[in-house]
Amino acid sequence: MRALRESRVIPDTIEKLVEYFLDTEAQEIEFEIARLRPRLNEEFFSHLKLELGKLRFAVSKTQDMEDRVIELEALQKALQEGIEAYDRMQSELVSARKNLMKLFTSDDVKATLLDLVEQNELNRSLLTLLDENIANAYQGNQIQAAEYMEKIRGAMLKYITV
Repeated sequence: MRALRESRVIPDTIEKLVEYFLDTEAQEIEFEIARLRPRLNEEFFSHLKLELGKLRFAVSKTQDMEDRVIELEALQKALQEGIEAYDRMQSELVSARKNLMKLFTSDDVKATLLDLVEQNELNRSLLTLLDENIANAYQGNQIQAAEYMEKIRGAMLKYITV
């Protein structure tokens, strides 16, 4: 699956990028948004809006044009929602990394946890990142570090609403 995803050639123009996304399977859209996020910018959406405008206000409309409008509108909505979710997830991940470092370097983990609760920054992203670190520590045979992180995790679970 991964090889198939990565074998797709990324288009070099906005016009081709629109077609690329139209040819993308629905279950692959999230992956492609993550991969091509920098290209999904104001210029891309301006092009999409311009094409939609031309099709909507064409003097003589064909069924193909009507179908294209529906496809482009659906694509625009899917990409905007996907980008919003992707950007939010990226932001949460950066925040979770920062907060995990706060916990690891804290002299008073309980006080740090309470600060995070107060700032509403104790969330599933942070818990997931901590779980990954615990698993990696055990895998790397760093038992003491893993056990310390499990204590932090136990304390987190007292405050987190999952």
